Amino acid sequence: MQKAIQVKNLCYKYQKDEEELTAIYDMSFDVYEGEFLAIIGHNGSGKSTLAKLLNGIIKPSSGDVLVYEMNTKDEDKIWDIRQKAGIVFQNPDNQIVATIVEEDVAFGPENLGVEQKEIRKRVDEALETVKMSQYKDRKPHQLSGGQKQRIAIAGILAMQPKCIIFDEATAMLDPSGRDEVLSCIRHLNKENKTTILYITHYMEEIVDADRIIVLNKGEIAMQGTPKEIFSQVEPLQQLQLDVPNITKLAYMLKKEGINIPDGVLTVDEMVGCICR
Repeated sequence: MQKAIQVKNLCYKYQKDEEELTAIYDMSFDVYEGEFLAIIGHNGSGKSTLAKLLNGIIKPSSGDVLVYEMNTKDEDKIWDIRQKAGIVFQNPDNQIVATIVEEDVAFGPENLGVEQKEIRKRVDEALETVKMSQYKDRKPHQLSGGQKQRIAIAGILAMQPKCIIFDEATAMLDPSGRDEVLSCIRHLNKENKTTILYITHYMEEIVDADRIIVLNKGEIAMQGTPKEIFSQVEPLQQLQLDVPNITKLAYMLKKEGINIPDGVLTVDEMVGCICR
């Protein structure tokens, strides 16, 4: 499989009150094209710093990030990198720049110098993908949080990235809004084959990810499939992390002597175990 992003011996240091602190320590991993990679970790583990490094918003102190073979240290390639790997942040209000929805979605490709006819096509396709076509003439402040975040995603899609990084993109949304956005992200990954890097602290959102990387103090503490990661309930708790509620229930029942396997991830899977 082709590598969308390569992280090689990545390190990032920053200054705080005249003291040099390290946020990312000698980190290496690859992201494959079409993969849904989830990244989790407690507050201060380096998740958001890593997201900004992957998109070239900040530069490594040492090591390298390659986005489709382009190094984020190369200033001449930075716009190409951000066209290949878009990023969506927590607060949709901070990402919307226009007063009309379709104008906001057009903002990115306009800045890339795309011709008007192509921009019109991209805007329509992006809004259709996130199921927001009927809101194209609305003012963003009239939309719900989940709808605003879908508009932010459409703005990234209009630049036609191969990869999208989501940095706690559902953190400020209510459960309904989170469901809207997550459904859109899953559609992008499964139907459009968009590579997804998904940073979250909602464990239920990533039970169907292809792979999970667990960060702790700027280092990779674990990585594996959701079943492999969430089977390790006690090690995750030691890292101040939780597991999906159904996984926690299965773990508690197993401790009471009931024959349930490790790493149960869904209600249907739990029901099947109990029925057997």
